[in-house]
Amino acid sequence: MLGIKEIEAIIPHRHPFLLIDCIEKVVPGVKATGYKAVTFHEPFFAGHFPQEPVMPGVLIVEALAQTGAVAILSMEENKGKVAYFGAINSAKFKKKVVPGDKLKLECEIIKQKGPVGIGKATATVDGKVAVAAELTFMIG
Repeated sequence: MLGIKEIEAIIPHRHPFLLIDCIEKVVPGVKATGYKAVTFHEPFFAGHFPQEPVMPGVLIVEALAQTGAVAILSMEENKGKVAYFGAINSAKFKKKVVPGDKLKLECEIIKQKGPVGIGKATATVDGKVAVAAELTFMIG
């Protein structure tokens, strides 16, 4: 289990843009599983939407990308580097994520050639898919 300090040692994101609370499992270069406890106090809820707080889908995708970045940047040859978005493909938003939800974030690296790779990413709440996407990254 990786906590915030261990995650911060791998990826450059910091509060308020670090969108994962812990990493339960990581296989460097292969996959990572993490969690985000979604609370009412998230700064984005003040404007999205005050009458019905919903976590923005783009931030769920970002949380998935950060989870994938933990997997790819845990590889010895990538330590100290940054993983950038190259593309977001086949994104499907299937369920609202609201305060009180525990978001499970999974990203499996399905292809990598040089500094470019693709991750298959899924965010679930209580076993139900909230977001699924294919994420392309570039390591720099």
